[in-house]
Amino acid sequence: MRIGLLTDGGYPYATGESRLWCDRLVRGLAQHEFDLFALSRSAEQEAQGWVQLPEQVSRVRTAPLWTADEDVLGTHAPKGLLARMVTGGGGRSYGRRERQRFAAHFTALATSVCAGGPASGEDDTAGAGESAVGGASGGAGFGGRSEEGRTGSSAAGVADAQFTEGLYGLAELAREHGGLPAALRSETAVRVLEAACRAPGTGRTVQSATVPDFLAFARELDRVLRPLSLDWYDEESLGAVDLCHATSGGAAALPGLLAKRFFGVPLLVTEHGVQLRAHYLSATGTPLSAPVRALLANFHGRLATEVYRQAALITPGNTHARRWQERCGAEREKLRTVHPGMESGRFTALGESGDSGPDDTLVWVGRIEPAKDLIALLHAFAEVRKAEPDTRLRIIGAPAQGPEGATYLAHCRALAAQLFPDEATDAHAVGDNPVSFEDIGGAEVPDLSEAYAAGGVVVLSSVVEGFPISLVEAMFCGRATVSTDVGAVVEVIGGTGLVVPPRNPRALADACLALLRDPERRARLGAAARARALELFTVEQNLAAFRGIYLELISHAPVRREADEVNADGGPRPFATPPEAHVLGPWTASDPARPGAPGRTPSWAAGSRPVCAGARGAGGGDV
Repeated sequence: MRIGLLTDGGYPYATGESRLWCDRLVRGLAQHEFDLFALSRSAEQEAQGWVQLPEQVSRVRTAPLWTADEDVLGTHAPKGLLARMVTGGGGRSYGRRERQRFAAHFTALATSVCAGGPASGEDDTAGAGESAVGGASGGAGFGGRSEEGRTGSSAAGVADAQFTEGLYGLAELAREHGGLPAALRSETAVRVLEAACRAPGTGRTVQSATVPDFLAFARELDRVLRPLSLDWYDEESLGAVDLCHATSGGAAALPGLLAKRFFGVPLLVTEHGVQLRAHYLSATGTPLSAPVRALLANFHGRLATEVYRQAALITPGNTHARRWQERCGAEREKLRTVHPGMESGRFTALGESGDSGPDDTLVWVGRIEPAKDLIALLHAFAEVRKAEPDTRLRIIGAPAQGPEGATYLAHCRALAAQLFPDEATDAHAVGDNPVSFEDIGGAEVPDLSEAYAAGGVVVLSSVVEGFPISLVEAMFCGRATVSTDVGAVVEVIGGTGLVVPPRNPRALADACLALLRDPERRARLGAAARARALELFTVEQNLAAFRGIYLELISHAPVRREADEVNADGGPRPFATPPEAHVLGPWTASDPARPGAPGRTPSWAAGSRPVCAGARGAGGGDV
């Protein structure tokens, strides 16, 4: 089958999130054909180029989300994109009717976003916009947990309907008459936003927005809605695929929403880390004002709700992500946890050696950044040294990109020097600090396997974590672990390691001492951890899961092109002629859930089989 793989800031670029997982998926499912539709996040990412793509990738379409204005867009946009995104189709600007349509659809969208305050009246002016706990629950569709009876439920339903009306109306306008950036930054858009924010029932944070806030929100909204203006929505692009697989929510899923809207293509959404949660975590670190953060939080919440509503299936990477998706409105029947697959081969020699590691060394491996809370780890190690003076701590990894990572590494080095002055055995010896900061690839740590072999206990001290990759790697190596209870840590470790509360150096130190003093216990936990990791977190189990999911979804949404009724050898393709094609039934009616969508006659319903004309399977609504 033909898969449309939708990515945001990752594959096929050489840098970015989920690129390794996407590459393993595409290479591992070689029986399928993949079309890549990729959104880039920065000029630097584009400059570093693509990874080498396998033969089953038949086409790649890219578009930037990072351009700030039309001039930059004209410099960096793919050929043929500029005319559609700036001046509109055919090189002309919007006429009077198009401007009226834009105003009507944008008003519906803005009204739903600004009406983000929950029925309970909670309003967090300090958080990331009506807050993830309070305002986002009503405005972002968190299952209505703050609503007051039928009134709140009805209000949430009206706001959801307004959001979908506005979103798809803008998409249809962009498809027919060109891009939206100029209109989204126009005076009309600012006036619509001002009226929506001043309307009765909006939260206090939103009502306090000023003209600079409206301009800033319009600018951010232009970037988020950039996929609506792309020229991907025709019979030769997304209309030609059998299944859209979005590798994250948010902007990456927008083309999938439109492919389903315009062509009835089923949508599969995979999230290893929930985009809405990532937005909430990053919002407070931006220079945006509180009203702008509030509006963006409400928009992203409503977008997440719509993505989950339209997806045929949602595959969270862990239970932690699954809980977020449920609170954002995802139906439990659509959720199926599929852990991200990781390569285990390079850890086989260490994992099967039976060596539990040195008794006097703790090791931390990862990317050095504030979320990893190495400060707490250093204070915990100070307690460990008081009980076991010969213990060492090896911190192995590079700082996160950007000035924040380098600054945090410098702060950690300074704290280590303050807590552990260089020690010397006598007056003539050179002192040695028990804490070392090392990079992978050097003489002492040539590769990742050697990093985990360096310690008897692997420590994870994070305060924020999604799927803990370094923890799974330590499990593949057969190492005992001490971790903080954040993200999906408990789900991953499953009783094969020690877990302590985050930001608690005393508890972290006690757990480390317990394992350092008991080699037999370390060996038992390490063996159990390796067995668990090989059962749940390998590339093979991930590929097997998606192989079955692809077949399951396409069996309910038959191929729609006559050329695809047979394979390369002339034999029939699986599911090209489903059982429904031979039985009279109510599925011959058009889909009421998508009024105005163009009618399609599946390939199996053409010719001498007039029954079932118009059926689109589970991806389009009828079964």
